[in-house]
Amino acid sequence: MIQNGLLLEKADKFCYLGDMFNADEGYDLAVTASIRSAWKKLKSSQSICVYQPRNGFSLKLKGNVNTSCVRSCLIYGCETWPMKTEHELKLDRTELIRQMCGFTLEKKKKNAELRKLLGLEPVSL
Repeated sequence: MIQNGLLLEKADKFCYLGDMFNADEGYDLAVTASIRSAWKKLKSSQSICVYQPRNGFSLKLKGNVNTSCVRSCLIYGCETWPMKTEHELKLDRTELIRQMCGFTLEKKKKNAELRKLLGLEPVSL
């Protein structure tokens, strides 16, 4: 496209300040980028956040680390997104609260109970 005598290149997607934008005005890429960032942060704090019988960290401490490090990466920039229900559900499922508490799906504990143990609020309020 030529505008004011300059040749402008059209991009389908681009990253600006860590937030992904795409040409069709969807925010799916931004949600995915945010989730990837949160996973990286969780991996870096894995020794505290992920359940290990010998590490001795309390569930409240794990919840605090999750809130301050992982969740802040997860929801960074989300106030600018037109939030859809599918995005909220995706963000809620991203938190690894079962792994922090040491429970598997077979134990039939509800996420609300596990969040209460960790002192966490749901991502989507």
